[in-house]
Amino acid sequence: MTYAKPMRRLPVALFVRLALLSSLAGCAHSNPASPGSASSARARQDIARWEDQRSLGDGQLVAWAVGGEDPSVRARALRALARIQDVSTLTAVVAGLTAPAADVRDEAAFAAGELALSWEPLPETAREQLTTALIAAEAQESEGRVRASLVEALGKLGTGGAIRHLTGRMTEGSPEWRACAALALGVVARRGGAAGVREVPMAPAAQLLAAGLPEEARYAGAYLLANLRRAETLSALRTCLSDSSPDVRALCAKGVGDVGGPEDAATLGALLSRETTPRVAAEAARALAKLTASCSGPCLPLDALKGVMPSLAHVARGEAAWSHPVLAIAQLGLPGFARPLWVALRKELSGAMAHAGSEVARGDLAWLDCRVAAAMDHQTGALSEVLRCGDGRVAEPRRLALGLREVARSQGAGGADFAVALLSHPDSRVRLAALEAVAERPVPSAAEPVRALLEGTDLVEAGAAASVAGRLKDAQALPAVERLAARVAHATDLAEPVAGALVALKGKGAEPLLREWLHHPHANVRRVAADALTELTGQPVRSARVALLGETLAPTQPAGARLRFHTAKGTFDVRLDTDEAPVTSGNLLALARRGYFQGVAFHRVVPDFVAQGGDPRGDGEGGPGYSIRCEMTRRLYRRGVVGMALSGKDTGGSQFFFTHAPQPHLDGRYTAFGEVVSGMDVVDGLLEGDVMTSVEVIEPGA
Repeated sequence: MTYAKPMRRLPVALFVRLALLSSLAGCAHSNPASPGSASSARARQDIARWEDQRSLGDGQLVAWAVGGEDPSVRARALRALARIQDVSTLTAVVAGLTAPAADVRDEAAFAAGELALSWEPLPETAREQLTTALIAAEAQESEGRVRASLVEALGKLGTGGAIRHLTGRMTEGSPEWRACAALALGVVARRGGAAGVREVPMAPAAQLLAAGLPEEARYAGAYLLANLRRAETLSALRTCLSDSSPDVRALCAKGVGDVGGPEDAATLGALLSRETTPRVAAEAARALAKLTASCSGPCLPLDALKGVMPSLAHVARGEAAWSHPVLAIAQLGLPGFARPLWVALRKELSGAMAHAGSEVARGDLAWLDCRVAAAMDHQTGALSEVLRCGDGRVAEPRRLALGLREVARSQGAGGADFAVALLSHPDSRVRLAALEAVAERPVPSAAEPVRALLEGTDLVEAGAAASVAGRLKDAQALPAVERLAARVAHATDLAEPVAGALVALKGKGAEPLLREWLHHPHANVRRVAADALTELTGQPVRSARVALLGETLAPTQPAGARLRFHTAKGTFDVRLDTDEAPVTSGNLLALARRGYFQGVAFHRVVPDFVAQGGDPRGDGEGGPGYSIRCEMTRRLYRRGVVGMALSGKDTGGSQFFFTHAPQPHLDGRYTAFGEVVSGMDVVDGLLEGDVMTSVEVIEPGA
């Protein structure tokens, strides 16, 4: 939820499922009924089963998607194809774009967008075919909601033809339609980089910022301008820093930080000091930090960054969301000449801790102190400040893991000799962080302890060690890597690091095993193998489609079921989409009912982006020991939406994230399956390390 990677996931075994998941009665049919003789309910039941098995039902699923007599059956078949994401179904999806029923055309447009987002990229010919079909359908579509879905799908596709078509649409029609096209182009830029939209004019987007237009239009204009990353957008971006919408102000601050200069320090500093929405202040602080990095000589942006100091008083009073401006700049980092600001900030943090009104506030300030200390160590490339940060309130393993990751990212600081001794630390979080440090800055002395971790029982560490062994070109590690490869059948998250290590250590000798993986039951293993073989051979390689016989559907969950999250900072409620995403919702409900989340922390918080939790390891690599399939829904990633964290197709488990602000580039990529309905201020105030004391299931009507 990964750009900063929203969404790293978890070691899981393929065939282990929750005991609470069971087959729906009557699903095991040997002869699927035709649309003319089977009831619609029976047909939808078959479709759900095939979707769960990632099967095309011996062609019946495609047949219903192309010509089902009942539009509801045809639409449901297209939703299944959207979730299966098989390029062989492209013709069926295209056929749905011209169906008589609007609901069918709408689902076909959604399916086209999901094909465009396939984890295993579509061949170029398929992308061009899809582009042509979507453009033709959009030009003829009269139904507003269907046309919006087609425009969204073109944004997900992001081909040259799609970009040209959307650019034309951005200059035509009502502000709402121009905004729809602008948002789609912003998604293209956000996902693929500004270079892909370098010919897109900025003037139509700037016109959408007019004060009299709806917030949705202003947001779309700001989203595109911020992601274009062009100097000529500055004038418009500066103007919208005073927009009435926090979401628009945050986007404009981000954009100014990317393309502005020292002359923008005063405006951003004023926004930082007067802002009443903490996440907008975080974007202003982050923008000033970016501008500071380009300073030479006197640095006005650095002077303006002193405006984060007053936020600490808010944190001391228990207003936890005001920790995010400091967290934002600590995560981003500052150049070495900015060290006096870090020193001054830590002094302020110490004073705020002494006067904090609660233990929770003191804990937040202590973590911020360690975050700043790690940023200081990032500047020097050596562990130092994190060894004594946090006023004794932050456990050593957390401090070391944080420091190791920050120091690993230091530029020009030599090898990670400092991390070698920590490869044998008693705490797994530290060992894993030390492996990451060695991967970033390899040193020969790490080879032997890395081999030891390769042979260990912790498969997350073993996979990371395999990756490091490949970086070290350690031929002696190859037998252990090959033994680890044999475990991929039941520990599918090992596939990516092991594949990389095999390619690095065996070269062409890795090809036979990788070709076997092209037929693995797990979609993500097949995707990893295809990517590795493409790199190894220099030729495009695609995996086979494999149906998962024996998969089971989730039992029906009550509509309106909620989860109540209890933390030391308060409670918040999440309503789940049990109808649209029954497997994903049912999985989280089942885990909560058995107390799985009790004592589990939010391990990743990125201001104005996401708060992510659900990993019992606490390092972003853990999970429940099984994986669930993706259920892409039509829910958009607006503020407060809950999504499933993934590392590839059908790799969900127990990790989830909440969005602090709209994230259009995540739409359709990660299963969105609910929203925060109360207590969003608590979500806003979460910091890394905040613990779920419990997660309670609230039945409808309770």
